[in-house]
Amino acid sequence: MALLEKKLAELNKPLQGKVALVTGGSRGIGAEIAKELALHGATIVVNYVSNAERAEQVVHEIYEYNQNVSAIQGDVSKTEDIARLCDEILEAHGTIDILINNAGITRDSRFLNMTEEAWNAVISTNMNSLFHLTKRVLPHMVEQDFGRIINISSIIGQAGGFGQTNYAAAKAGMIGFTKSLALETARNNITVNAVCPGYTFTDMVAEVPEKVQEKITSKIPKGRFGTPAEIAKAVRFLAVDGEYITGQCINVNGGMYM
Repeated sequence: MALLEKKLAELNKPLQGKVALVTGGSRGIGAEIAKELALHGATIVVNYVSNAERAEQVVHEIYEYNQNVSAIQGDVSKTEDIARLCDEILEAHGTIDILINNAGITRDSRFLNMTEEAWNAVISTNMNSLFHLTKRVLPHMVEQDFGRIINISSIIGQAGGFGQTNYAAAKAGMIGFTKSLALETARNNITVNAVCPGYTFTDMVAEVPEKVQEKITSKIPKGRFGTPAEIAKAVRFLAVDGEYITGQCINVNGGMYM
């Protein structure tokens, strides 16, 4: 982050006193979301599944400018892990004000070759976790008459993707979930929105052959991949300034149209 941006954020911390849970927060988009919300004052809980070292690295980076940060292990595809994760946060902080449903996996293959295991793994992590986490957190948001739920969907949930019927189904389901829950929670000062990243340069994309990367970027009007930091800024906008925005899909995709 630019030094000037950090200095300005230090002067204005609109998320001071708010507790944010970022699932899948140890890498990529999730890590940048955690850093961005922390920069603006939020107490951050970085959720991770197995890579404790990467999660602690994110915590270390955030700690340099915001000491209210911790990491908690938990597999959000498992309801027992979700229960423990939420209980630990509530015991430590008393509330969860901002829920970022970001955790996700891929198990790509053509549908004719897709196994039930690959289908269930993606649906459990990407979609079912949305239900179970929100179910745990929402009653506390209703009680305090405040909440921000931001679901990280994808352009694949809007346009589809070859070999990604499981992933597309989950990400499209997130959008329907977002729009429906927003109708139920608007009167409680709780907003529910989705951010739909386009093709974003993460570790996974970095492993794609250069020729394939060029083919993808040729379809993007901006002519390049997005960055995790650019996705994080959209999330921060919804968390900080999105009081009258709910039930929406914010597309951060370099100008692509579905």
